[in-house]
Amino acid sequence: MKKIVFILILGLMLLSCAELQQVSRDIANSRSLSEQQVADGLQQALSKGVDKQVSKLTRENGFYSNPLVKIGLPEELSKIESTLRSLGLNNLADEGIKALNTAAQEAVEEATPIFLSAIQDMSFEDSKAILLGENTAATAYLREKTQIELYTKFEPIIKNNFQKADADQIWETLIEKYNQVPFTQNVNPDLTDYVTTQALKGVYKMIEQEEIEIRTNINERSTLLLKQVFALQD
Repeated sequence: MKKIVFILILGLMLLSCAELQQVSRDIANSRSLSEQQVADGLQQALSKGVDKQVSKLTRENGFYSNPLVKIGLPEELSKIESTLRSLGLNNLADEGIKALNTAAQEAVEEATPIFLSAIQDMSFEDSKAILLGENTAATAYLREKTQIELYTKFEPIIKNNFQKADADQIWETLIEKYNQVPFTQNVNPDLTDYVTTQALKGVYKMIEQEEIEIRTNINERSTLLLKQVFALQD
């Protein structure tokens, strides 16, 4: 019996030693990284998200073919879609939705330099708060720093894209046909504002996905610095 107790105590001591060694390694690792390295690591993570994910939205059908960010109809227009489909005008409804998504693509190209500027301006205090924050803290930082400027950039481009892609004509036809249906209430929504807002949501959604991957999947930490920095939050 004494022998069994001794073995258990020895095992617990060895386990405690192993845990203490791990804690010591974590502390040493933390101290080996300067404030600048931690900031650089967070900047790398955000830049990776922008480069890898946001660029996907600028490709052909970047929004339309991506269920995470596909721009559907605003609530007030959903009745237009259902009414058109009930009348057998599925192609026209599909064309209208695709036009909304196409209008957002080119605008997203304007996002990258704005994001990179916000990333470069990140302070160590920002970096520390992000590292110790929620799984989407970096995305929240970018949203706070860039949303107003991005909306200002996106809105005129999307408005112009509506005209270039004939989306304004497509939706004018759709709304006109809907407004001719008996017993319906006429609609005339501001689609430029709606698509601009939805495009912004899509951009942040894609960055958010990449941030979660980097935080939770070690294999997504593609540089030594990313591995070192995010090891501190594991």
